[in-house]
Amino acid sequence: MIIHTLDTGFFKLDGGAMFGVVPKSIWHKLNPPDADNLCTWAMRCVLIEDGSRLMLIDTGFGDKQSDKFFSYYQPHGSATLVNSLAKLGYCENDITDVILTHLHFDHCGGAIKREDNQLIPTFKNAKYWSNQKHWQWATTPNAREKASFLVENILPIEQSGQLFFVDSTTIIHPDISFILVDGHTEQMMLPMIQQNEKKYLFMADLCPSVAHVPLPFVMAYDTRPLLSLEEKSKIFNRCVEEEITLILEHDKDYAAARLKRDETGKICVADRSSFITFATA
Repeated sequence: MIIHTLDTGFFKLDGGAMFGVVPKSIWHKLNPPDADNLCTWAMRCVLIEDGSRLMLIDTGFGDKQSDKFFSYYQPHGSATLVNSLAKLGYCENDITDVILTHLHFDHCGGAIKREDNQLIPTFKNAKYWSNQKHWQWATTPNAREKASFLVENILPIEQSGQLFFVDSTTIIHPDISFILVDGHTEQMMLPMIQQNEKKYLFMADLCPSVAHVPLPFVMAYDTRPLLSLEEKSKIFNRCVEEEITLILEHDKDYAAARLKRDETGKICVADRSSFITFATA
């Protein structure tokens, strides 16, 4: 098995929204904002190679939205999901599985493309994996999240016949399992990847960056921030005990981090990495 992180470019989000109740006097040192209070964030995906399987985790937000939409988020950088795949010698048609942690536009937008004025799956040979409870949540959205669940990103997956749901008995791959969390959005799936003796946990929006490791650093985007705090604490304890590496979806500088306890017992960052390939066997 080989695990790669894929760069799909950068975008901007409001710093206050990304750091919640943490004062700007603290967070501005961690990710300096521009004059409009916007900070730069990555849209990092993961590609897992294993024999004939090519499994993609999340897809960035793609390029099919309107200029007005993109003006809110200011995408920049030369990398795209397609050219990052090409650097590894692959194209969209090679992907066998697409695992969507959740259906917010910056995580699933690249799953669907516009071709000949039709919305079709970007990965025509892939199974797309979500879970039934999150799918229901996303397709009948609450007013707070409605702007993040875009119909054009979601319904074409189901209409294509390529949608599959993970449940308690589903085994997508023997070395991939899921932790389900509800603080950010209902039933977000965090993929746990086991490679020999090493474990990697794709954090999605539970811990989007190294700066979000301190427990109170919870995004204002989260629907239940106190639950996010509890989920982070539980998962971080496990990551320390089992020496699990975190894969960070939105950190503009670092793809991964490991955690430790400091001299007071508080969980903190042990080390961080910008490595592209995490493990080979």
